[in-house]
Amino acid sequence: MKRLDGKTALITGSARGIGRAFAERYVAEGARVAIADIDMTRAQETASQIGDRAIAVHLDVTDQASIDAAVASSVEQLGQIDILINNAAIFTAAPITKITRDDYARTFDINVAGTLFTLQAVARHMIDRGIKGRIINMASQAGRRGEPLVAVYCATKAAIISLTQSAGLNLITHGINVNAISPGVVDGEHWDGVDAFFAKYENKAPGQKKREVGAAVPYGRMGTADDLTGMAVFLASDDADYVVAQCYNVDGGQWMS
Repeated sequence: MKRLDGKTALITGSARGIGRAFAERYVAEGARVAIADIDMTRAQETASQIGDRAIAVHLDVTDQASIDAAVASSVEQLGQIDILINNAAIFTAAPITKITRDDYARTFDINVAGTLFTLQAVARHMIDRGIKGRIINMASQAGRRGEPLVAVYCATKAAIISLTQSAGLNLITHGINVNAISPGVVDGEHWDGVDAFFAKYENKAPGQKKREVGAAVPYGRMGTADDLTGMAVFLASDDADYVVAQCYNVDGGQWMS
C-alpha cells in the first residue's frame, strides 16, 4: 500500500518547480492531485504530463473569488480535499532604502495573504466534511533570520512560520494538522530570478551568487525540488498524525532549530 492511497491534494503554484515535484511524488504515492496555478496553460500541460490522476485548476491566490472557485472545482473533480500544500510564492530583493510600497504589497499579498486565505477556504471545506486533513505551508530559511537585501521576502516567510503555528493550534481542534516546510537554497527556475537580484545589487556576475550559496551549504550543494518531497509526503501521511504546528528545515544543514 502506498502512503497516500485514496488521498486527494490541492497544491498551489504547482505547474512548475517545487510544486510540480510535490504533485509528481504525491501521485507516485497513490494520491490524486489538483495542479493549481495562475498559468492555466502550463497547469494543463503539467497535469497532462503527470497523467490521469492529476487535474488542472486556475488559481490566483490574490483573488478570493479565484481561491473559492479553485477549491470548489477541486472538490467537484476529486470529491474532496484531504491535503493542501500552500506553495505559491514570489521572491523579491532590494536594499531597505529602495523597497517600494507596491513591491511590498504584492509580495505580502501573494506569500502571506494568499497562504492564509487559501488555507482558510480549504479548512472550511475540511471542517464541513469532517475531514481530518493535512495542510502544509511553504516557509523558508529566510523566515528564520534577516538578510540585508531580502527584508520583505524574509518578513513574509517569518509570517508563514507564525501563521503555521497559530493555524496549527486552532485547526487541530478539528483534527486538521497544519505544519510547514522550510527549504534552504533550492536550485531551479526560481533561483535564476534570485540570482539576478543579487547580480544587480551586489555587482556580481550572473551565476556567481548561485555558485557561492551552493558552496556554502554544509551538505555540499544546493537543494533540489526532489529533496523536499519526502518531507511533504511524511507531513501528509498518517505517520505525522501527532505533529502539530511545526516548521521542518529541509536545507542541507544550513539552519538548526
